[in-house]
Amino acid sequence: MNDLKVSEHDVLSFLKPDTLFGALVYLVIFLAAALVLSRTLRTVVHAALTRQGHIDRTTISFMQQFGSALIWVILLILYAHLIPVLRSMGTALLAGASIASVVIGLAAQSTLGNLVAGVSITIYRPFRLGDTIQVAAPTGTEIGVVEMISLGYTTLRTADGRSIVVPNALAASQVSINLSANYSPWPLTIVIRVSRDADLEAARKLAISVATEAVGEKSVGGCFLTKVEATAAVLELRVKASDAAARDSLRTALLSKLAQRFTGAGLGAGAERPSFL
Repeated sequence: MNDLKVSEHDVLSFLKPDTLFGALVYLVIFLAAALVLSRTLRTVVHAALTRQGHIDRTTISFMQQFGSALIWVILLILYAHLIPVLRSMGTALLAGASIASVVIGLAAQSTLGNLVAGVSITIYRPFRLGDTIQVAAPTGTEIGVVEMISLGYTTLRTADGRSIVVPNALAASQVSINLSANYSPWPLTIVIRVSRDADLEAARKLAISVATEAVGEKSVGGCFLTKVEATAAVLELRVKASDAAARDSLRTALLSKLAQRFTGAGLGAGAERPSFL
C-alpha cells in the first residue's frame, strides 16, 4: 500500500508544470486541445456554409479564420501562465514590453493593416465571396471571381485560371468595380455554318431558342450573322456559362441540340450542309 502511494506521488511529481516532463505533457495537452477546437470550429463553419438559407459566406469564412487564430493565442497565453518558468520570464520581460510592442508594431504595420482592412471588408462588404470584381494589378486591369478572403489577403480567380492575390489593405483602399450583376467571365461562342440559300432569320431565331432552353434568356447574348460566303453563311451564337466547369458540358449539349433542331426544321437542305463549331 505504501509502495502504491509512493509511486502515485512520483507520477504526480513528474506532472508538475515546473518540471521539464510536466511542461512537455501540458504542451501536448494544449496543442491537442487547440487542434480539436480549431477542427470543431471548421466543422461548424462548413455546416453553416452548406446549410440552406440566407447566410453571409464572406463573414462566416473570415470569422472562422479569426476564431482559429484566437483559439491558438488564448491557449498559448494560458500555457505560458501555467508554466512557472514562462510566467517568471514574462514578468522579467514586462518592463521591455512597451518598447518591444512599438518595434513589432512598426515592423508588422503592413500585416496589421491587412488584418484591420480584412475586418473592414467583412463589416462593410464592398464585395463578397463569389463576386466578380475588377481591380488594378501590376499587369494592368484584371477581372476575377473572389475565391477567398483571409486574415491578410483577398484571392481572385481569373477566367483563364490565374490566381491574383491582393493584400486586404490594398483591396479596401483602391477603387474596385463589382461586375457580379451583369458580367460573366465564361463566355461561349458557337459558330454555325448554313447554306447561303437557307432562311437565315429562321436559323438565327432557332439557334436563340435552343440556347434559351439550355441556359435561360438572361444568359443568351444573341445570334449574329458574321460572314456571307459564296455558298455558305456564318452565324455566331453567343451565350454565357455559369462557371468554367460547366462551359465544356454546355457546348456539348448545345452542339447536339442544334444539330437535331436544324435537321428537324429543314434547315439542312441546300448546297451547304449546316455545321456547328
